[in-house]
Amino acid sequence: MQLIKTNQMLKIAVLATAFSLAGCATNQLPQATIHASKTTDITDYKYLIGPGDSLNIFVWRNPEISGSFVVRPDGKITTSLVEDIDVSGKTPTELARSVEQILATYIKDPIVTVSVGGFVGPYSEQVRVIGQASSPQAINYRENMTLLDLMVEVGGLTQFADGDGAKLIRVVSGEQQTYNIKIDSLINDGDINANVDLLPGDIVIIPEAWF
Repeated sequence: MQLIKTNQMLKIAVLATAFSLAGCATNQLPQATIHASKTTDITDYKYLIGPGDSLNIFVWRNPEISGSFVVRPDGKITTSLVEDIDVSGKTPTELARSVEQILATYIKDPIVTVSVGGFVGPYSEQVRVIGQASSPQAINYRENMTLLDLMVEVGGLTQFADGDGAKLIRVVSGEQQTYNIKIDSLINDGDINANVDLLPGDIVIIPEAWF
């Protein structure tokens, strides 16, 4: 009787292990999709429209189809003439030319200008700071932004931060690359040589120090 009970317990343990392994396999999510910024050089930065931005689209001599529009979470807008115009990821000039092509079906030789307000932009254009920053957050990239500018925005380091052990993650040629950065040397020791240029989409990770 004891032998039968032992065998039953072994079978239950084997089944539990099998189910556990199967569960681990099926619950594993794929890595997040990489969405690279179109900006690869700090001297060639152009603002890209994204969800949440406010657009003012002016069609010359056609005030009835001009207007203000908020970009939906799916990156599109709806106008009085055309539904579901893709706008996310375009510069204002690119969008103006695109809208002109669309409206040419309804209007002869349309002339369109686009201005942007709100300036939310796509996630691929934001710079993110996580870890031991005083105020970890995502920040809209601005022209000629540097690491020092970013640290001013997030309020510097916490007292527990290993600033010189920080990493910068950047998408280069479609792949994520990791770079060492020395934030503590920059902001606490005044080593301006530790300052570096940032690009849209950069991620700064600041670990906790081991005391």
